[in-house]
Amino acid sequence: MTKPRVLISDKMDPNAAKIFEERGCDVDVITGETPEQLIARIGDYDGLAIRSSTKVTKEILAAAKNLKVIGRAGIGVDNVDIPAASAQGVVVMNTPFGNSITTAEHAIALMFALARQIPEANAQTQAGKWPKNDFMGVEVTGKTLGLIGAGNIGSIVASRALGLKMKVVAFDPFLTPERAVEVGVEKVDLDTLLAKADFITLHTPLTDQTRGILSKENLAKTRKGVRIINCARGGLIDEAALKEAMDAGHVAGAALDVFQTEPAKDSPLFGTPNFICTPHLGASTNEAQVNVALQVAEQMADYLVNGGVTNALNMPSLSAEEAPKLRPYMALAEQLGSLVGQLTTGSIPRVSIHAEGAAAELNIKPIVAAVLCGFLRVQSATVNMVNAPFLAKERGIEVREVKTEKEGDYHTLIRVSVKTDAGERSVAGTLFSNREPRLVELFGIKVEAELAGHMMYIVNEDAPGFIGRIGTLLGENAINIGTFNLGRRDAGGEAVLLLSLDSALPAAVLEKAKALPGVKRAMALAF
Repeated sequence: MTKPRVLISDKMDPNAAKIFEERGCDVDVITGETPEQLIARIGDYDGLAIRSSTKVTKEILAAAKNLKVIGRAGIGVDNVDIPAASAQGVVVMNTPFGNSITTAEHAIALMFALARQIPEANAQTQAGKWPKNDFMGVEVTGKTLGLIGAGNIGSIVASRALGLKMKVVAFDPFLTPERAVEVGVEKVDLDTLLAKADFITLHTPLTDQTRGILSKENLAKTRKGVRIINCARGGLIDEAALKEAMDAGHVAGAALDVFQTEPAKDSPLFGTPNFICTPHLGASTNEAQVNVALQVAEQMADYLVNGGVTNALNMPSLSAEEAPKLRPYMALAEQLGSLVGQLTTGSIPRVSIHAEGAAAELNIKPIVAAVLCGFLRVQSATVNMVNAPFLAKERGIEVREVKTEKEGDYHTLIRVSVKTDAGERSVAGTLFSNREPRLVELFGIKVEAELAGHMMYIVNEDAPGFIGRIGTLLGENAINIGTFNLGRRDAGGEAVLLLSLDSALPAAVLEKAKALPGVKRAMALAF
């Protein structure tokens, strides 16, 4: 078996390359290349490990014909075109926890530096002055810290602030009341935070919803004398508006580690009294850089060698422990998706995936992705589990997930339903011996079949002699039947026939089958 090939295109801890090699990957470390050089090289690799220097554009992805995964050693993925990667079926991973403590500590350090005006006091002292009476700081004890964003880094900042005997309020639409209690913060709306906070720190990604969250309007809502710290992303604060607020004396101080444009060669804030800045140092400690390099190597190798998916931004997570248990379910799900995709025509506005019994206890996200993969592969051979949800959304298909832990007729069951012009149509399958996928229901008719290879699907009137006629037709055309699976609603009613064939069904033979007496529908299938 050929080893996966990985390219490390940015400088990172050398132990990352060792981890790739120890886990069965071939790795090349080639840094500092131009986009043109990377485009010429990338087609040979299954994985690409980067930090912030490499920009993974559409052009680079178009040349990456074998690429399966991009790993970002760090949290920010502004340098990766994620929609283009998703459309091409490339997993994009980051390491959101490797530098969390480092970034949180930097925010606390900047808060102290603002509170006691340390940088300016240091500069004047070293210049031979003794400005003891010029710097009157403030205590942080008893003050209110406002967190904009209370995820991983924000919660660490909260714990440190609580240890400093501060009060902490947080604005985060995704923060549940239970989590707020667990972290020890008061969940508030943005206006309340702006009105109450003595210090404000930002810990949120840059999105359409968060861009300019500290705008001129919102800065005016803050309490007079507030101090603002941003170690998250440039663009969260209107820098010109912040400058105005500081000049007016409304904002007492600000500390930025990130800027709207980086490298920040110029900013309206430069030279403003009580303004502190650092050159995006939030994650810059030896410990953090080692951690994220090792983590990205472990995650990428796990995916390339074992199929485990951790911290992916465009695919459901799937641990190495889950993968063996989920693999037969995913095979079943893909087969069911493929079956319903081949048997339905016209626009499909909705696909529903229902996990029942033992299947409901599993991580359903990979199962859903596998169903969509099988369903959409009828339309495109390049569909995989990464780009299938992306393509479904692009096509306006609503995807529903349902879990029912109570067992029905089977210990475990996956049902796939689609909304069609003719109403809801569904297929269902189970696992024999917890590993062998089997179809057990087709459009409301009980039928047991293995979905594999070349098959023939027939809907016919349940009448004597039909089985003989179809067998004769196939025999006369030298087409051997592997398995024969029959189901019907009622005696003499509608019947369904699924045949596995040793060879593909010629179009001419299919047309003859459609012309047989009693046949309502006949199709060739492939799995």
